Amino acid sequence: MKKIKQWAAMGLATAMAVSLSACGGGKSTSETAASTAAETTSAAASEATTEATTSGEPVELKFSWWGGDSRHAATEEAIKAFEAKYPNIKVTPEYGAWTGWEEKQSLNILGGNAADVMQINWNWIESYSQGGTAFANLEDYSDVLDLKQFTPESLDLCKVDNKLMAVPISLTGRVFYWNKTAFEEVGCDIPTDLDSLYAAGAAFKAKDPDMYPLALGEYDRMILMVYYLESKYGKNWVEGGEVNYTEDEVKDGMDFITELETKHVIPTLATIQGDMADSLDKNAKWIDGKYAGIFEWDSSASKFMAALEGSVNKPGQKFVVGEFVKMGDNNGGFTKISMAYAVAGNSKHPKEAAMLINFLLNDEEGVKIVSTERGIPCSTEGLKILEANKLGDPLTIEANTKVMNYSKFNLDSKFEHNDLKANPDGVYYKVFGKLSTGEIDSKQAASELIKGITETLES
Repeated sequence: MKKIKQWAAMGLATAMAVSLSACGGGKSTSETAASTAAETTSAAASEATTEATTSGEPVELKFSWWGGDSRHAATEEAIKAFEAKYPNIKVTPEYGAWTGWEEKQSLNILGGNAADVMQINWNWIESYSQGGTAFANLEDYSDVLDLKQFTPESLDLCKVDNKLMAVPISLTGRVFYWNKTAFEEVGCDIPTDLDSLYAAGAAFKAKDPDMYPLALGEYDRMILMVYYLESKYGKNWVEGGEVNYTEDEVKDGMDFITELETKHVIPTLATIQGDMADSLDKNAKWIDGKYAGIFEWDSSASKFMAALEGSVNKPGQKFVVGEFVKMGDNNGGFTKISMAYAVAGNSKHPKEAAMLINFLLNDEEGVKIVSTERGIPCSTEGLKILEANKLGDPLTIEANTKVMNYSKFNLDSKFEHNDLKANPDGVYYKVFGKLSTGEIDSKQAASELIKGITETLES
């Protein structure tokens, strides 16, 4: 599979005057629409085509996805609207939080029990497509799924053996978010470089030893370490199917993570595990301002903001998008297809499944309901609809625009392989877990990480 390429900055024209461009190009929405008018299909035409190919026979579909409560609510509402438009199609939802989700769904996919329509991570295409058989070739259903709304570059990233295994929903990257209220309470500035990050650790510790300016799980630590290394050394993490950093350079990254703990910037993993929360957004210390920062995907931050807003013990907290923390002479960070929609290869109703995907990504009614719950849309038609109706979460738009303007590095297709990021048995979890407890030092951690990643890259 090809590596992700960096596309130009994206934004969405809203009441805040943020501009947005389609996935895969640097033009504004209006310019993109004008330049592709001859080859794109209008929403009305798509609707007419879809209705003309509906048999009217009773159809039952299953639709699976993960996410937070707001994504669940919006998707269920969109399903109801789809069923109202096509009364012969019944959609059964299956959803949950991310923890354990990939493990469960991978078993379903490999065992032939997957839902008809699946929200998938980009790396699932390589990990679970079984040579292009586990997922349907969506080009076979282009009569009901308008693929002209997506750039050829973004579709190419979703192909195996020249078969389109999925369509991209959005592009994403990681950015810093902060609880502004907590920083004001402590009396220090929101970090913008390493010095101010370390200074925040000292200030939070002095205010309350249970308060930290940033909280990171195992996988978060891996991504932030790569961000640090890219910022300092200016290289892609993986190049040509091999780890592109020496053991000494990775040791430097491990020392950086340990220093964050030592300087009270982040809590130890034992501390986070002792909080007894399924995920950070459900952690009482996050909800009540004890943990004041995260490094998170721009498409996933709304659940963290909602958790803060729902705090009973500390109402009125303000959640903001931060600037990228400078850690070297380069702009660290990578972008990726945040998620995609796929149809099970053994679905009994692949055409109707493709219709559901088209409704969610290209149909005016579906797009307006889902809005930016899965990030800034890659679909040109989806962007036009959001722009015309001044829709979209301003926080997501602001974060995505910052990510696309700043992060320039590539993500290799196996970075998120389950052998690496599975909790608790993935390489990332094992290595950073042992580093945090002191079971291994930074040199041993670097060696184990490189060894585990190399084995995955070679598999």
